[in-house]
Amino acid sequence: MEQATYIKAAFTAVFAFLSSLLGILALPIILMVTCNVIDYITGLMATPYRKQDINSYKSIRGVKKKVSMWLLVVVGAVMDQLIKYACETVGYESPASFLVACIVAIWIICNEIISILENVKDMGVAVPSFLEPLARNIKTQIDDRASIEEKDSEGE
Repeated sequence: MEQATYIKAAFTAVFAFLSSLLGILALPIILMVTCNVIDYITGLMATPYRKQDINSYKSIRGVKKKVSMWLLVVVGAVMDQLIKYACETVGYESPASFLVACIVAIWIICNEIISILENVKDMGVAVPSFLEPLARNIKTQIDDRASIEEKDSEGE
């Protein structure tokens, strides 16, 4: 076999493993991590254009933010499991699995896309005018549809 075939086989095996491990969360998580990496790289590339210095403190802080984003998806998955457990406890079968985690991942992806576009614009690259409003619109729709009114604890 040639090298390209090995690369395809390795990529397929990794994706199959992640799909079996994460289920419906596989694609949002892969997209989120991909956007995290692209945002980090474009952020580093944009720093000279912003008249900023790259230092290890800022880089480490950026990596910590990305890892924290991943942890938010884990929190969403935990909440999904709690909802599923509560539904099963009362005899109701939950129709969706990992809904909260998927919504969190998609919201993070939109944030990362907005950041990537800002980084690219800071480098002086022309960006299609519809991309940023589209990402912001999707993010707003997620916020609007997934929002839960917080009850005033004093008024209860």
